[in-house]
Amino acid sequence: MKNDKIQERIKSVFKQFKTRLKPKASQETFKLEKPHSIAYQLIGEKTSRVLPLFSDLNSNLQRSRLKINFKAYVSLTIFTTILISLVAMILIPCLAALLFKVSLFPAVLFGVGGSLFAGAFSIIGFYAYPIYRADKLKREVEDELPFTTGYMAILASAGVSPEKIFHSISSLSVPLTISEEAKDVVRDVNLFGLDIISALEKASKRTPSERFREMLEGFISTIHSGGNLAAYLREKSGQYMKLKRISLHKFSDTLSMLSEFYVSLLVTGPLLLVIMLAVMVMLGGGSLGMLSPDLLLSILTYLGIPAGSIVFLIILDAISPKW
Repeated sequence: MKNDKIQERIKSVFKQFKTRLKPKASQETFKLEKPHSIAYQLIGEKTSRVLPLFSDLNSNLQRSRLKINFKAYVSLTIFTTILISLVAMILIPCLAALLFKVSLFPAVLFGVGGSLFAGAFSIIGFYAYPIYRADKLKREVEDELPFTTGYMAILASAGVSPEKIFHSISSLSVPLTISEEAKDVVRDVNLFGLDIISALEKASKRTPSERFREMLEGFISTIHSGGNLAAYLREKSGQYMKLKRISLHKFSDTLSMLSEFYVSLLVTGPLLLVIMLAVMVMLGGGSLGMLSPDLLLSILTYLGIPAGSIVFLIILDAISPKW
């Protein structure tokens, strides 16, 4: 009996200890805020004076489908630029002095110049990213248009209404960029109470693709005039398929030209420079001011070649079709 009581007592104490270790249900979970919201809280009110300098950025943000407010994006741009510039101003002199044995004054000059370049590249990057993203969405939509318009023509031939056509495109199991455009049309009709023509007009102003805008405007005109919607969509599908064949031929020519540039600039050119700098290091001369041959060799190896490869990858991604 005594052993049973002792075991029950141990179990009760263990249960009490276990319940104390469990987190309370009323405790709030910690959530990290998004970077643009943090930047807006810190410097959002102080960016009103510089907003006119980024006037073109607002339309690019809308076309890129980034779910960020214009003022918040500008705040993030300025805050990140200041932060990157300060980090570069501190980090570059330390690395130059410790790793490359550069004296104090040239190291500080490198830090100031590096911080200016880092700030400039940061602003250029934030300004170019919505343009790049909008162009990527444009290419994806235009790559999908030949097949999407053919699918829409089949639905229109079966007597499906325009609202149901776009609802069917928005609910496709295959992830398509044009499905996101169709979801916005369905949202404007079902949630905001717009008619299908007003929703399509709004979508034509919002889309980054000129071909998709042209197709939507023709779609609206066909509905207004009471024309044959299926015939119009079949005609557009054939037209877009011909344009796709032409673009694929152009891409193959451009790809062959880029491959020649890549071999010349990032294979043969760096190899010749590495050999030349290695010979200069062994001979013990040929420094370009404060830049010694071994420092130039390190910059070329660890900065020049990777940066050039990244630029070529970005260019290749910018011109590559999706399908």
